[in-house]
Amino acid sequence: MHLINKIGKRFWYITPISVTDRPILGMVVGDKKTLMIDAGNSEDHANYFISELLKRDVPNPDIVVLTHWHWDHIFGLSALPNTVSIASEKTKKEMEKLIPFSWSDEALDERVKEGTEIEFCANAIKEEYKNHRDIKIVLPDLTFDKRVEIDLGGITCIVQYVGGDHASDSVIVYVKEEKILFLADCIYPNMYSEKQNYTIKETLRLLDVLESFDADTYIPSHQKPISKEEFNQEADKLRTIAKYTDSCGGDKQKIIEEYEKHVKRELTEDEMETIADFVNGYQLAGSVYK
Repeated sequence: MHLINKIGKRFWYITPISVTDRPILGMVVGDKKTLMIDAGNSEDHANYFISELLKRDVPNPDIVVLTHWHWDHIFGLSALPNTVSIASEKTKKEMEKLIPFSWSDEALDERVKEGTEIEFCANAIKEEYKNHRDIKIVLPDLTFDKRVEIDLGGITCIVQYVGGDHASDSVIVYVKEEKILFLADCIYPNMYSEKQNYTIKETLRLLDVLESFDADTYIPSHQKPISKEEFNQEADKLRTIAKYTDSCGGDKQKIIEEYEKHVKRELTEDEMETIADFVNGYQLAGSVYK
């Protein structure tokens, strides 16, 4: 079940649902304009968020920013015909590739079989679109290259391309006056690969960019908003495991031993998974040069 929550004076969001892979959607309310962050995984998802906010006297969005091309962030765009949509040039190019696709069970299963779709995503699409499969890929109205600043009236959103392993087209939205950094999925591993993975170089580069923003609240799309302290802990974990992956030559057992010494305790399931993701990235990067 979704919840509608508010952070600060001008930011609203809807909580995620994992079974249908519905991510967090955000709404930034200015004096002149309202900006929505991501369009949702279906028209139902987008419409529910907007209708719930209307009950709270939040106006319909004038602008919607797409954070990257993955289905759960863009399939709801067809529900927003009167909203100006903005995305990076890279996101538009990736979305164009989806236009010819069929979204029937058979087509999804075939793409999973050939490795161009993830089973988790295929199952989530089937769950979200149980009663109909009327999916329309709507391309963004405006695109940008690196960065765009949007003045909504009394509140400013900085939309910046950051890339990352999860999706090379990822952008973040920094709600300047509220010190909120909407991360979307940028800090997650690459799922569209032979093996789920993080790469050392890309992770460290991305963290450098994210840490340049003065934020108090960070919003990863499929979890809950986290504090600066929690984000710093996550960043430290990723940096440290990246360092040990490099120094241990991708040897999983050695990385585990080094990281256990570092944290002085048994590792959590999340830490073990992160190590496995870095090992996968190290191996895949190595295979490129063989």
